[in-house]
Amino acid sequence: MGKTENLFNRRKFLVSSVLGATGVVAGATGIKSGMSSSIMPKNDKTNIIYRKLGKTGIKLPVISMGVMRADNPNIVKAALAKGMVHLDTANSYQQGRNEEMLGKVLKDYPRDSYVISTKVKPGGGNRKTGLYTDKTTEEDFLKKFDESMDRLGIEYVDILYHHAVSKREAALYEPVLNAMKKIKASGRAKHLGISTHKNEPEIIQAAIDSGVYEVVLTAYNFKQDHIPEMDKMLEKATKAGLGIVGMKNLAGGYLDKEKQKPVNAQAALKWALQNPNVHTLIPGFTNFEQLDDCAAVLTDIKMSSDEKEDLIAARSEQGMYCNACSACVPQCRKGLPVPELMRAYMYTYGYRELKKGQDLLVSLELPGDVCSHCDECTVSCVKNFSVAEKIKDVSRLLDVPAEFIA
Repeated sequence: MGKTENLFNRRKFLVSSVLGATGVVAGATGIKSGMSSSIMPKNDKTNIIYRKLGKTGIKLPVISMGVMRADNPNIVKAALAKGMVHLDTANSYQQGRNEEMLGKVLKDYPRDSYVISTKVKPGGGNRKTGLYTDKTTEEDFLKKFDESMDRLGIEYVDILYHHAVSKREAALYEPVLNAMKKIKASGRAKHLGISTHKNEPEIIQAAIDSGVYEVVLTAYNFKQDHIPEMDKMLEKATKAGLGIVGMKNLAGGYLDKEKQKPVNAQAALKWALQNPNVHTLIPGFTNFEQLDDCAAVLTDIKMSSDEKEDLIAARSEQGMYCNACSACVPQCRKGLPVPELMRAYMYTYGYRELKKGQDLLVSLELPGDVCSHCDECTVSCVKNFSVAEKIKDVSRLLDVPAEFIA
């Protein structure tokens, strides 16, 4: 086979991977319709694209706001003004300050003018195994949810997520499900969901089987190696009536830790929305330029040739996004939780979220001098990450006093 033919075949593979190998039609325009009156923004723009969030009865713009990293209330107000009526936060974001900031902003808005979701991560879990222990209790979950509601200052959230689940057993853990069902029965959460950025197909199947979860918040981006499997599972979930919210759509935002190679944000968001089974996305913008970039996709999800080329080039680069396939774990002589370490690296160098990266590292209860006494790293990453180098870089955060980062 000649050099030209090799290049052609590689390019053909990249194109099919970037555009979705399971037949999702590029350029799908989504559902254009008004929102239900209960969540119609005051400045409704008829050209915004909306999709139904499963059987919840909610219609959302295809772009929502992931508030996690935002600390400027004016960004939130600007997002609402542009029609991004869905705001996504969590009990743990910015040690609760994220919910507090939102609570102050939303005092000036009628409750029926926005949709808000928050997440609670149960305590007592083992970050290495993804499983819960006897310290994971119904009472702990309810207490954390009460904290969230006090910060937000509202009577109910539209969606309450069981946060950051990576194992089926955890998704179906009875004390957590009981707490969530009690909250919904009380009227303080209209709908229940689950969020995942590891073993996503397994968790989506568990959500379908549970009979409790109505929404799935899942990592979904052009850099994932298991796109065909994800697409099949998302179709199955949609047929079962679940709403699908996409996150991590920019795959870390940058392809290098120096932040000289940004991912084309509009292209990455549009790629995710080519799948009609993805109902809205929650990109995390922190300035007005990023907001405008994301807002442009509210009314146009058709990918241009240049955008497709950008993603083909980005997919061929190493980048920062780890699929959390866990093939690396048995290769590590120290049994380190490599996928979680790679996620901490992405938080730190991709998002510049040093506190979030440090908190994750601390929760892993790592040994001192993480990669010491290893003359040569035995881990071979499917994405060709220099695992040892990345671990050494990010583990330095453990030596930085928390008060210097907060």
